[in-house]
Amino acid sequence: MTTATTSTATTTSPVTTTSPAAGTNPAACATPSDRTAEALPVLPALIARQAERRPDALAVTDGSTALTYRELSDAAGRLAAVLAARGIGPGSAVGLLCARSTRLVVAQLAVWRAGALVVPLDPAYPRPRIAEMTADADVRLVLGDKGLLAEAGLPEERTLVLTERGTEATDGTAPDAADPAAPALLYYTSGSTGRPKGVLVPHSAVADLVTAEDAVALGPRDRVLFHSTVSFDAATFELWAPLARGAAVAVSPSERPSAEDLVRDVERFGVTTVFLTTALFHHLAARRSRVFGVLRTLAVGGEAISSEHAGAVLRAFPWLELVNVYGPTEATTFTTLHWITQADCAGSVPIGRTFGGARAYVLDEQLAPVAPGSVGELWIAGDRLALGYLGRPELTADRFRELPGIGRAYRSGDRVRRLLDGSLEYHGRTDDQVKVRGFRIEPGEVEHALLQLPEVAEAAVVVRRAGQADAALTACLVLAEGARPAVEALRTRLAQQLPAHLVPTTWTVLAALPLTGSGKVDRRALAADEQAEAQPSAGAELGPIQQVVAEAWSRALERPITDPAADFLAEGGHSLLAMWVVDDLREDLGVELSLADFLGHPTVAAQAELLERALRAADDTPGGDR
Repeated sequence: MTTATTSTATTTSPVTTTSPAAGTNPAACATPSDRTAEALPVLPALIARQAERRPDALAVTDGSTALTYRELSDAAGRLAAVLAARGIGPGSAVGLLCARSTRLVVAQLAVWRAGALVVPLDPAYPRPRIAEMTADADVRLVLGDKGLLAEAGLPEERTLVLTERGTEATDGTAPDAADPAAPALLYYTSGSTGRPKGVLVPHSAVADLVTAEDAVALGPRDRVLFHSTVSFDAATFELWAPLARGAAVAVSPSERPSAEDLVRDVERFGVTTVFLTTALFHHLAARRSRVFGVLRTLAVGGEAISSEHAGAVLRAFPWLELVNVYGPTEATTFTTLHWITQADCAGSVPIGRTFGGARAYVLDEQLAPVAPGSVGELWIAGDRLALGYLGRPELTADRFRELPGIGRAYRSGDRVRRLLDGSLEYHGRTDDQVKVRGFRIEPGEVEHALLQLPEVAEAAVVVRRAGQADAALTACLVLAEGARPAVEALRTRLAQQLPAHLVPTTWTVLAALPLTGSGKVDRRALAADEQAEAQPSAGAELGPIQQVVAEAWSRALERPITDPAADFLAEGGHSLLAMWVVDDLREDLGVELSLADFLGHPTVAAQAELLERALRAADDTPGGDR
């Protein structure tokens, strides 16, 4: 890595990561296709244009604070001046550790106006993960909420607390230093070697995504719900597509929005457009959620969509524009999209065609085009490609290549088939990478973390019931000689190192891992083996409310739960199944348990106690009979 000098210090810059493939920094590898990077205005310029055209129009609201386009632009300018005064500029990396809010939007725009790189940090990540990411990106400063910054253990001299409108007022002059070819975002994805990999997304790629005229239509009358975590690349669409087009962003204020929270947000903010992970869409579709009757456009992506669920939703809500979207982080959120019709629901729903400046090629192992209708590997080219992986020149050279007649292209690892109408149909992976509830997971990263535990001799991680709503990341372990640890203890220690979506929900202890004829771990056999270590729990007798909770758990987990001390996560639960239970408990008891409270009080007894308090409070409220 090379260095870049700011006005206050010399620092290693993530902007200039060398790649052997091109012999220069990743910015030099971004070969535009149909629209040049210079022709695509950066996000600060797009927001400034909207502020000039419609200064008093609503730009963003989180229910407690609302900013017009002029106020958003001014607040970002003030904060950008503060950042510049602290030596932040081109070549700097700035972390963002903030709850979803208007101040988060202001902060991200301000970092870009200062010319720096945004490193989104998920508040739910464990402290070691945040420390690893900030060290890897050589983050100079972290902007965020006071409590979150303190919990992360970051030095005060490297943090800046945000106020409701970004920061305190300043008389400084706002810089406007964003460069179309420079990195705008650093998204970390799961890495097969046990180390997460940082994907450098340039400003030009973000601009291509949010300004493409053949994508989801957005205009001044639209409101888009921002409910993804800021570290999930869907947030790029949720935030910047509406703001680039003069629409408004409605921020979901709940830390962990439940299905009912999402419906309420859509209704109270007048949301017209939402992106949902496929797993969440399936959950809402199965329960005939009223959210579909309110929306105009619903984009769904992350995994293969169920044609049965899609067809049922379209039959019930024929006016809904249902769009299947596909794309890896390395190609800036969405690469292809397909407007789903009832005709599509008779079979496999296509992932669609490229839009904007993206291009798709279906190639064989020799990098030659496959015969029409044949399955091959998807290579992505064009304006939305990432610059490469931060500090990983070998990996960058392997995944991003110069191909004759195509130019710079990204090897997706996805197998697809081009249909007669030119759209693409998904046919699985060429490697072990998996998707669970929309999260991209490299089993090797989880296996590496498991093998750091002294009690574990061998480990393999697979997905059981892949593609289903109850898909589960499963750890299959061979214990070290003499070791007899409780699975829950291993899970707890792993959760202290890895984000929640990388912690397996089911665990199996085996005498040996099954092998294929070539001596490799037989992952298919492991994925097909439904026997897990967890057994139906048994314990003290359940009280009346505990019985209601246990029955709701049993329906979601598909096995009897009879112990008040049973732990939802230890029984194989996860956040999506928790949504199901929260919905069931609201319907069964008439009171609501938030998703955050559910996951923060994961036993039957603890949840029953919270629900009993809520029931007593409802009884004590005048006119509060249920």
